[in-house]
Amino acid sequence: MTKRDIHGELQDMLRELHLPGIRECYQEYAQKAIGENLNYEQYLLALLECECQTRRQNKIAKLLRSSHLPLEKSLEAFELKRLPVKVNQQIKSLLDGSFLDRKENVLVFGKPGSGKTHVLCAVSQELIHQGRSVYFTKCDMVVEEMLRAKRDLKLDKFIKKLSRFDAMMIDDIGYVKQDRDEMGVLFTLLAERYERGSTLITSDLPFSQWESIFKDPMTTAAAIDRLVHHSVIIELNVPSYRMEQAKAKKDNDK
Repeated sequence: MTKRDIHGELQDMLRELHLPGIRECYQEYAQKAIGENLNYEQYLLALLECECQTRRQNKIAKLLRSSHLPLEKSLEAFELKRLPVKVNQQIKSLLDGSFLDRKENVLVFGKPGSGKTHVLCAVSQELIHQGRSVYFTKCDMVVEEMLRAKRDLKLDKFIKKLSRFDAMMIDDIGYVKQDRDEMGVLFTLLAERYERGSTLITSDLPFSQWESIFKDPMTTAAAIDRLVHHSVIIELNVPSYRMEQAKAKKDNDK
């Protein structure tokens, strides 16, 4: 066989075996093996390391796509030094992902613009880079999807689909029309994830005002009880980040 024939055969077999990393790097590594006098096992090890790295990168890319996270809200783009020491420590403690193994929830409260969404999105991205699965949604959007699924008699299927994620981030809980049907599907979602998967929530409303979400005092109490039973609660009592940026821009323009 000619060198071209061998290359073609290798490409076909590596494609059939779903080995994209080796398919991309085997020629480069073969030249390196010759130049550095590597033995067969060393060459094989280098190829397998390349394949594993490619698979890890592909998995992370897939998890990021399926998460629907706003990727611009990363840890690097957030000024952790703005936060109180305690809050900073809480956030850093979440980054190892062990709270997911314990099925703990993370509840972040604060005024608009304080960075609630950014903090949880940043933590979620770090978790994804560890191979964890996260799903991001706005509260009003997921409620709308659940109402549609309920109408089509597919609510159980929809919630089961969401249960496959290690963590589900519900942003801006409280921003719903708050009628009985919406309250019902939202409570069903929270109840189904209880002790089965972590739920990450941001809210401008403290617990004392959650009756405006669930309407019924008993349902409100039941929802809060399920969320806080295994949870980390973070309070971002800091000035609005957006207001600070706007002020800084105005000062720079003077």
